[in-house]
Amino acid sequence: MNNKTTKFALALATSIMLGVQAFAKKSAEVISVDGSVYKTGMYPKELYQKLGFKPGPAKEPFGKYKQDIETSELSFEMVPVAGGSFNMGSSKDDENRGEEELLERKVTVSDFWMGMHEVTWDEYELWMINLDKDNRVYNKLEETESDVLADAITKPTAPYTDMTFGMGKDGYPAICMTQLSAKMYCMWLSARTGKFYRLPTEAEWEYACKAGTSTAYSFGDDSTALSDHSWHMDNSKFQYQKVGQKKPNPLGLYDMHGNVWEWVLDQFVPPSDEVPTENQVDPLVLPNTLYPRIVKGGSWDDDEVMHRSAARMGSEGWWKEQDPQLPQSVWYHTDALFVGFRVVRPREIPSIEEIEKFWPSEAEIKAIPTR
Repeated sequence: MNNKTTKFALALATSIMLGVQAFAKKSAEVISVDGSVYKTGMYPKELYQKLGFKPGPAKEPFGKYKQDIETSELSFEMVPVAGGSFNMGSSKDDENRGEEELLERKVTVSDFWMGMHEVTWDEYELWMINLDKDNRVYNKLEETESDVLADAITKPTAPYTDMTFGMGKDGYPAICMTQLSAKMYCMWLSARTGKFYRLPTEAEWEYACKAGTSTAYSFGDDSTALSDHSWHMDNSKFQYQKVGQKKPNPLGLYDMHGNVWEWVLDQFVPPSDEVPTENQVDPLVLPNTLYPRIVKGGSWDDDEVMHRSAARMGSEGWWKEQDPQLPQSVWYHTDALFVGFRVVRPREIPSIEEIEKFWPSEAEIKAIPTR
């Protein structure tokens, strides 16, 4: 190739790249690290404003309710969890405590609602593979403002394998998602319903799990009773099970022990030998690295120690070991067949300045590469 041809090719390539960048800027698309274009969805502060959220308490009574998901025949139940103080973690004198459990400290949490069950595939795929929109098109429904907002939330790329791994879908907990996916689902669910949903903090999750108890499990200290309340290594037949089949905890929450680990919002920090001397109010350890982040509750693939109310585990990079993509997906943990989540709804709506603590931040959304 002569110099004139080389210069022309370079100029053409530069022109095309500038054109792509200009189009991306106009359409709110961003250029990924690999140079390709990825269309991102609405940012959290914009959704907050469009939903008309304002900081302060929710207006409806603080009781149990059923949340219908419009455009589908699905609904889920939310259980009120009255705030209060409790001992988070476990006593250093507890001979059966796990290595990663926090040393007992006084914590206070505010009122919130929590999902009675783990989020199921039926619910999750409304967002994950956009069945919400497919349902509307199939049923020839007239587009609503809620539809526009729900469609504006960033969706994941299609999964590159069957994420159930043959273990079942209808009524089973959704699994193999990253924390980003779980947070984005909560953002989509908020757009779809008009209510503020998010992941729980570690403190909220443990408070709800303990449900006023001070024992190793919400049903007492006797691990031989675990099978009545949990799917674990010895009774699960080596796979997850449909939600809600075991006995609930004292608050009426199912599968808080076992079935699948559940994402919370916090960064995993190894337990310290020092215990905070002051009461902590609504604590949240904001993530500053991708790994490790906290999951709670134990799974079908764990023994009784990991099912304790205070048990905690940090996410790890090998959860994506089978992911064939380079770079690896931001949406799926192909090897985490034991991880799911459930949603909460705080009684108090946060301020717009705080919203990125709970939903994916604008920076996170802009950083999503094309996959």
